[in-house]
Amino acid sequence: MGRGMGQSVSFRELIPVIRKSKPMAWIRTIPLTEADEKLKKAIEGEKLFYPKEYAEPVHPDPSGASSIVGSHTLIPDALYHAFSTFGALMSPELPLSRAQHEMIATMVSVTNRCVY
Repeated sequence: MGRGMGQSVSFRELIPVIRKSKPMAWIRTIPLTEADEKLKKAIEGEKLFYPKEYAEPVHPDPSGASSIVGSHTLIPDALYHAFSTFGALMSPELPLSRAQHEMIATMVSVTNRCVY
């Protein structure tokens, strides 16, 4: 029986789904080494909103940039606004602790069946 929207899924339940999943589709991205001025400004600008712990990408692409950010390189304006928003939501000035921020982000990923 399937789950309805908002029902929780344990990570253990996701493991078989992850193992059986088909390879992810890849889109064309622009490596940092080939970025024009607008894209470089978007990437550098969105980084200003992030906590210092995010300075180094966890899953870098071949150019050393974050692969999730790289997936947005074709639309620099969208890249800037999407990742600046996330950075603002992770602000240490908000009333949540860093652990609470990470738990919320983790639960959103699990709920969306995102393994990133």
